[in-house]
Amino acid sequence: MATTRPTRSAQEVWQRLLEGNMRFVQGLFKGRDLLDLRRSLTRGQSPMAAVLCCSDSRVPAEIIFDQSLGDLFVVRTAGLVLEPAGVGSLEYAVAHLHVPLLVIKGHEGCGAVTAAVQHPDLEEGHITAVVREIAPAAAQARARGLAGPELVEAATETHLMRLQAKLSQESAIIREALAAGRLHLVVSKYYLSNGQVEVLDRTW
Repeated sequence: MATTRPTRSAQEVWQRLLEGNMRFVQGLFKGRDLLDLRRSLTRGQSPMAAVLCCSDSRVPAEIIFDQSLGDLFVVRTAGLVLEPAGVGSLEYAVAHLHVPLLVIKGHEGCGAVTAAVQHPDLEEGHITAVVREIAPAAAQARARGLAGPELVEAATETHLMRLQAKLSQESAIIREALAAGRLHLVVSKYYLSNGQVEVLDRTW
């Protein structure tokens, strides 16, 4: 069940998220009556955006964008690696919660990307699956002659752009919503050093 939220365009939602990120950068968080909000959300949810982001404890989307309960539908995996349950979760947000915006939010200094850069042949339980998904982006970035931190950051950005293409390829629901203009997508990167989120690509 979804609650009623005033219809916003993807551009309006992204602007609201950027404004929240600026509050986060400045440490000026918006006050909220969480008790009342929690009660109102028992009737259902109607998030304004879906966010695919990393499991890293330093990068929670709700805090970085200064949003609250019910505002964001967030899917988190190490390195933003996509698997069927994660794709299905994003499809649910698009097809049933009707979010107008899907945000891919990677981040500076990603440990999963660093592992793929430094140990592309890692064999360590299911962590191996995470590294293998990112390794092609690391190899693509390495082919540019980069090394060290520059290589990790280039691999991160390459991986994020590959995720954008992969979502459209693997999900007919997301692909069709993008084609119909019901959904827009932003590829972004969060910087641990200054708290800012910057756009790498968007569909408008």
